[in-house]
Amino acid sequence: MLLHSDVDQGEGNIKYVLSGEGATSIFTIDENTGDIHATKRLDREEQAYYTLRAQAVDRATNRPVEPESEFIVKVQDINDNEPKFLDGPYTAGVPEMSPLGTSVVQVAATDADDPTYGNSARVVYSILHGQPYFSVEPKSGIIRTALPNMDRETRDQYVLVIQAKDMVGQMGGLSGTTSVTVTLTDVNDNPPRFSRKSYQYTVPETQSVGSVVAKIKAADADIGSNAEMDYRIIDGDGLGMFKVSTDKDTQEGVIALQKPMDFETKAGYSLRIEATNRHIDPQFLSLGPFSDTATVRVTVEDVDEPPIFSSPLSKMVVSEAAKVGTIIGTVSAHDPDASSSAIRYSIDRNTDLERFFNIDAMTGVISTAKPLDREVNAVHNITIFAMESQDPTQVGKGIIVITVMDINDNAPVFAIEYETFLCENVKPGKVIQTISAVDKDEPPSGHRFFFALSAEAAGNLNFTLRDNKDNTASILTKRGGFRRQEQFLYQLPILILDSGSPSLSSTNTLSIRVCDCDPDGLAQSCNAEAYMLPAGLSTGALIAILACILTLLVLVLLIVMMRRRKKEPLILEDERDIRENIVRYDDEGGGEEDTEAFDMVALRNLNVIRDHKARRDVTPEVTSFFSSRPAYKTLPDNVIFREFIWDRLKEADVDPSAPPYDSLQTYAFEGNGSVAESLSSLESQSTDSDQNYDYLSDWGPRFKKLADLYGNTEGCNIFS
Repeated sequence: MLLHSDVDQGEGNIKYVLSGEGATSIFTIDENTGDIHATKRLDREEQAYYTLRAQAVDRATNRPVEPESEFIVKVQDINDNEPKFLDGPYTAGVPEMSPLGTSVVQVAATDADDPTYGNSARVVYSILHGQPYFSVEPKSGIIRTALPNMDRETRDQYVLVIQAKDMVGQMGGLSGTTSVTVTLTDVNDNPPRFSRKSYQYTVPETQSVGSVVAKIKAADADIGSNAEMDYRIIDGDGLGMFKVSTDKDTQEGVIALQKPMDFETKAGYSLRIEATNRHIDPQFLSLGPFSDTATVRVTVEDVDEPPIFSSPLSKMVVSEAAKVGTIIGTVSAHDPDASSSAIRYSIDRNTDLERFFNIDAMTGVISTAKPLDREVNAVHNITIFAMESQDPTQVGKGIIVITVMDINDNAPVFAIEYETFLCENVKPGKVIQTISAVDKDEPPSGHRFFFALSAEAAGNLNFTLRDNKDNTASILTKRGGFRRQEQFLYQLPILILDSGSPSLSSTNTLSIRVCDCDPDGLAQSCNAEAYMLPAGLSTGALIAILACILTLLVLVLLIVMMRRRKKEPLILEDERDIRENIVRYDDEGGGEEDTEAFDMVALRNLNVIRDHKARRDVTPEVTSFFSSRPAYKTLPDNVIFREFIWDRLKEADVDPSAPPYDSLQTYAFEGNGSVAESLSSLESQSTDSDQNYDYLSDWGPRFKKLADLYGNTEGCNIFS
């Protein structure tokens, strides 16, 4: 670009100056000639216009010689930018089986070149990959299906490559590409189909009601809601026995049992089941019926079942007056199996703990085993076992409810324990008590009680009775002027009769106390002793005081007795007279060999010398049997026992092995009163010679047996 001023004559006096947008950085000017040059490559897409100002100035004075000129530099566009898909890559969906030319998605590419200059920004579209299934419109970029009836079940996804080229697609134009992923969405174009036409299942006859018997499924190539289906039983002999429903998660037909099965009644069932799509698209009805059928055969498997009662719950009644052995009723059970085993019956004793009832094991007849009392237990719930004779493990259960019918076996009595008070100043004809009765029986028509004074009280001059005809009665006074000093308590026998058949009666005694009453008729004091009691002290308080005094006396007596027992010596003193006493011992011991449990030396005869240590509380030493001690035989009878005890006491006092505390010494001493002297085998220890028993023959008939046993024995001492 060249700038020239008319003032410039070529003499070099004029200088050109450039200012404005891009001056010195992008554009420069030759100050001598006015030529303008670009110092770098210009990009129209960055800036399409530049505004510059130029001026001619005097070189010497630097003063303008002409006004400043402004001019615009426009950058001319060239095709240097390829088209770009700013929203790519694309994803789109189209229903399967769509007709030819169905729009899928529109793509758009932009070109940064100047659309107003040449064809640099004019773009056309073409498909590089995705034929022959899809096509694209060159100018609009709309992608359409190029084939009809594309099947998702065959192929459900396509990836297309779309090209955008400028220069209207001519040679030398620039281009850009993007990808478009097209997914075929599902439509209900496939009917459900069973993989087989017949299914076979075996189910035990004990299968519980409501449980699943089998599951079947019809295959459907569609997905989602298009694959949802309903199952139903359309034919067969199991319409009432089974039901079918759809599992919403797996789309299976679930066959469940509706009624109990019995192999002996029916051994198999046949079902015809239909599966139908739930959502049918009318435009695809031409593809065929969207349903299918299959046959399901269910075989019932025989199982050894327990006996079954003809009635699981039986109700029976029996009178409480029934005698033992009275038949109440009969239960019946049978074996449902083909073997038809015999049944044995029994009662679950956990439900009849007191064994009121029996059952015949063969016939099932139930009878009473004990007298019944409705007032104790009006209803009995009993479990009956029915057991197969051939297989005792097969047990059925039935329940019997036995109601005990009431009879009139209880007499009426007072409803409560009445406490009746009578004021001393009461007037004749005054109602002092209203009584009622109760009866444990329950007659069907309700209770009706009759009241009267007993025969012995009918003629009394103090009280009378009035039957109120409503199961109550009133007690009235016949006179006034009752005095506690004369009689403070009256016993009035009252006869109560029920309306049963036969009717029962009882005599109940009503206690009536005469009391001192205040002006309002409230009892103040009701005992005759009240006149003798201190003021302000009740009978209950006096009783409590007496009880405390009695308890203290008993405690003092016990303490005194215990102290006296502690101070009482174990051995009598010398001056005390010792009388004969009978002492009984229940210690069997271990025979003659036993010297640990009892001191045998203490049982020796009076002529036997005594041992130094004869104690029961320590182990005796038998080695001193032959110690020389004076005999008791020559002593008088009243001195023998005293001396014996005194010697034992001295031995205990000097015994080093005795315990340091007081202990009870027990001795057995037979004395010297026997004419025949001692017969104890212990006597044999005091002599070295054999004992002669011939003298037993001289003692009379009572000793004949001993004489025969020991009198003729030679050379043998049986007591040794």
